[in-house]
Amino acid sequence: MHFSLPLLALGASLVAAVPSLEVKGNAFVNPKTGDRFQIVGMAYQPGGSAGYQPDKKKDPLSDKDHCLRDAALMQILGVNTIRVYNLDPNLNHDACASIFNAAGMYMLIDVNSPLVGESISSWEPWTSYYAAYLNRTFAIVEAFKSYPNLLGFFSGNEVISAEKDAEFVPRYIRAVTRDLKNYIAKHADRAIPVGYSAADVRDVLMDSFNFFTCAENGDATDPSRGDMFALNSYSWCGNSDFTKSQYDQLVKNFTGTSVPVFFSEYGCNEVKPRVFTEVGALYSDKMTPVLSGGVVYEFAQEPNNYGLVDIHDDGSADILADFYTLKNQYAKIDSKTIQATKPSSSSPKPPTCDSKLIKEAGFDKNFTIPVLPPGAKEIIDNGVKPAPVGKIIKIDDYTVKYKVKNPDGTELQGLAVKPLADDQSNTPGSNSPSGTSGNGNASSTGSSSSPTQSKKNAALGKREMAASGVGILALTAAAFFGLLI
Repeated sequence: MHFSLPLLALGASLVAAVPSLEVKGNAFVNPKTGDRFQIVGMAYQPGGSAGYQPDKKKDPLSDKDHCLRDAALMQILGVNTIRVYNLDPNLNHDACASIFNAAGMYMLIDVNSPLVGESISSWEPWTSYYAAYLNRTFAIVEAFKSYPNLLGFFSGNEVISAEKDAEFVPRYIRAVTRDLKNYIAKHADRAIPVGYSAADVRDVLMDSFNFFTCAENGDATDPSRGDMFALNSYSWCGNSDFTKSQYDQLVKNFTGTSVPVFFSEYGCNEVKPRVFTEVGALYSDKMTPVLSGGVVYEFAQEPNNYGLVDIHDDGSADILADFYTLKNQYAKIDSKTIQATKPSSSSPKPPTCDSKLIKEAGFDKNFTIPVLPPGAKEIIDNGVKPAPVGKIIKIDDYTVKYKVKNPDGTELQGLAVKPLADDQSNTPGSNSPSGTSGNGNASSTGSSSSPTQSKKNAALGKREMAASGVGILALTAAAFFGLLI
């Protein structure tokens, strides 16, 4: 599969920091360098489900100043990808998309939302699969397809969280994947990957993977086949290890896959403070040949206590201790090495869809994908009307306008997004404003605490946004390395 770089009419003063990526076999690949791309990602949905309010013209990528603040903070960490869950296709996202682009960050976008009519139901999926629903998912495609830093779309998020959900849902998720890919093929200037974000529930995980990534007659161009597969994994808690966390089993299960596989969420909080020692494993040579990185859950603090930054109603923010713990773990990543490996020269062929791929008795074995609902073919043929339009725009000032404080109460000085040079993605050390030194004091070893929720709940029920089931003015490099001493 080839992903061509779109032509954008950018002014000389604009920064096109990241090239659109290609999928080659089981890897995301930079088409200019030929290097494999590892996701160093952050889940980004400030306000949880309340951060998406179409009636108030509000979503996570609709406020320029908020995006400047958050992109600047994520640059400090070294984040190169954000995942955004609930978006309104009718809002203008140009400023935020341009800010994250300049900051060297890709976007993974969910096409669904928790609102009625904006997701596939996990109990009676046929009741939610209709033309108006598909029209909205296609509108999300229209709104984001022209941004070069768009990495891909998720056609569903944890819609299957137990075997009871798996009798009929898989074929409908696969139908949505087909419909999105057919719409993209007809209306976008480049191929854009579409995949599924799965719950890491072991009795349905591999069946989900096999169902969504197999191909009819083994044909890799089958449009209902996912281009990527992701899982929300919370099995590594505290100072776990490669075996205890069952990361070894994940590597075993996904070795030799025909599509990129990565963590669409990780970061267990059953042991506090979080230590993020799984970062070292995820970006080690044990895992990078098989997985393409992962997305930490999550940027903004919510009642579930997974956040790294506490955002206030006036736009100011307090950095939490976990932020600096994660920063210190990211700083240990050998970014130059992991982002410069080459993909396999031979791409594994997808397996042919067959009921023998499915192991659990209650999991869908019917690979006959539902036909388009009435009216949907006309939308795919003619496009969404009126179609949202997105484009990279010039940002005149990258300075953050809100106060941001460290865990000790000191204020960050000179906080701003640092636009990167062409074709660069963000890495640890890209941006180090004054005031970050001396604040990485979160303990590097976690102490056990009474879990606030079970591992199963951590993986399945931790966030409001998935209730539907879809669901920096830089200093010198020397200053940054001084922070690590």
